[in-house]
Amino acid sequence: MLKVFLATGNKNKIIEMKDIIEKLNLNIKLVSINDGIVIPEVIEDGKTFEENSQKKAIEIAKFLNMITISDDSGLCVDALNGEPGIYSARFAGENATTEDNNKKLIESLKGISNRKAKFICVISLAKPNGEYFSFRGEVNGDILEEERGENGFGYDPFFYLSKYNKTFAEMPEIKKEISHRAIALEKLSKEIEKILG
Repeated sequence: MLKVFLATGNKNKIIEMKDIIEKLNLNIKLVSINDGIVIPEVIEDGKTFEENSQKKAIEIAKFLNMITISDDSGLCVDALNGEPGIYSARFAGENATTEDNNKKLIESLKGISNRKAKFICVISLAKPNGEYFSFRGEVNGDILEEERGENGFGYDPFFYLSKYNKTFAEMPEIKKEISHRAIALEKLSKEIEKILG
């Protein structure tokens, strides 16, 4: 089975992506920093999810000489002109916690009736020779004023889907099927045999 490195330092993402990839029956074995593999920090200075995702995948694939998958994702809120966007993890500052980011999000939306938002994820797969492929997933929802749910991470407790009458944090199993990350990984799964040849 082909080993593929998952380039993220976010342990929640590692767990979620491994679960999704197992369900998709991709014939690959994901390895990550959880397996003791040390990688350099990649400066995410791109202007789009695509640029950041591609940069991470390409640099780590070359460094490890291993096929690498990376993810760049975030929350884009209509009333905030698409913010926090690519700055979702550091919306409230460079070393912001999840609580800091969520607090800033809710304060930024005070008194605003348009709560529409979408989660975007771009998954990139890169080969050590620099060749790369990217896949984008999006899911639409609304931002609640109060958090709901104990599961998930990041903005999940505030991201509400009317179809399910739940936030991502209230439906972890369904999230794995329908999230922005699941959609992007499913697109990758349809092409992976062709890509890996």
